[in-house]
Amino acid sequence: MKKIFVIALMMVIVNGVFAQDAISKFFTKYQTDESFSQVTVSSKMFNLFTNMEVESKEDQEVLNAISKLKGLRILAKENTSDARALYKEAFSLIPTKEFEELMSVRDKDKDMKFYIKESGGKISELVMIMGGTDDFMVMSLFGEIDLKQVSKIGKKMNVEGLQKLEKMDDGKKH
Repeated sequence: MKKIFVIALMMVIVNGVFAQDAISKFFTKYQTDESFSQVTVSSKMFNLFTNMEVESKEDQEVLNAISKLKGLRILAKENTSDARALYKEAFSLIPTKEFEELMSVRDKDKDMKFYIKESGGKISELVMIMGGTDDFMVMSLFGEIDLKQVSKIGKKMNVEGLQKLEKMDDGKKH
C-alpha cells in the first residue's frame, strides 16, 4: 500500500513539473533569439515592490497581491511575419490536463487566450498567449494569483492584455 501511495505521489509531482516544463521549453527555445524582447521578474523584485509606501487603499491591495507572486516571464516579438506560427506553437504547448482556458479574446487582427492552473481553489499560474498579424507575446505569471488584482497590476506595469482580465467576475468564465 505504501508503494502505491509513493508511486501515485511521484506521478502527481512529475505531471506538475512536466506542465511547467512545457511552457518553460518555449521560453528557453527563444530566450537567446535577439529578435525577441524578454522580461523576467523574480519573486525578489516583487518583494521589493511591497516595501513602497502607498497612499490609497487600492494601491495597498495591489501591493498585497504582488507580494504573493513568485515570478513573471514575458517573451514578445514585434513586426514579425511569423507571429501566427509562434502563436500556434506556444498554444500547442499548453498542457490541457493541467491548464483551463479562462478567456479568449479576438480583437481586430489579434487573438488572445488566457489559461489558468488551479489547485485547491487557488490559481498558481496564469498564461496569456497573444498572436496577431505581426505581433506575438506569451506571458507566464506564477505564484498565488488574485485575478481581481492582476488587471490592476497589469495597468501599473503596462503589460498589454492583462487589462482584459478586469472583465472577469470573481475568476469565473464569461
